[in-house]
Amino acid sequence: MDQPLPPAPLSVVTVILLVGQFIARAVGDGILNKSYIDAYKGSVDCDQAREALKRAAVLLSMTRVGRKIDSVWGTGGGQQPVKKLVKEIDMLLKEYILSGDVSEAERCLQELEVPHFHHELVYEAILMVLEASGDTTYKMMLNLLECLWKSAVITLDQMKRGYDRIFQEIPDINLDVPHAYSVLERFVEDCFKAGIISKQIRDQCPSR
Repeated sequence: MDQPLPPAPLSVVTVILLVGQFIARAVGDGILNKSYIDAYKGSVDCDQAREALKRAAVLLSMTRVGRKIDSVWGTGGGQQPVKKLVKEIDMLLKEYILSGDVSEAERCLQELEVPHFHHELVYEAILMVLEASGDTTYKMMLNLLECLWKSAVITLDQMKRGYDRIFQEIPDINLDVPHAYSVLERFVEDCFKAGIISKQIRDQCPSR
């Protein structure tokens, strides 16, 4: 009875994420060769090991589009400069547009450890919708915001702050993006129907 209790085991998913991050950082720092992941990815029998290698590959692929590997294993959270966080979120959304992986986008957002800054993702996501041509980005961002809202990753306060910023800037946005008002009205209405935003936020949407 005098022996200390063993530490509570981490969940399998958490271990996979941590191992994947560790491998990615080791490759990024030159401790492991870049061919390490490819050499083992197809020959590992363990499902968890394969998932960890896949996670590492995703993180390293994100560094090739501008995301720094030190953000996944090292300094993070509110200690990061605002400009860096803005860039991280921009890259996160661009990666999501390419991959369509909502779960990966959610994990990357949580790894930034800045819940007080999630309004930036809301703002950037809506801005991408307004600037995009076609409905692909529209539907993907609607789906992303809905998933992040339902999983409680983004709070009502952060959702409102993101929308408020767009509402304030829409006159300037409309100068560069024709029909920005009409696209915003439609997106806001669809978000309301999906339960992402409140009636109060919907009613504050500016129109022309």
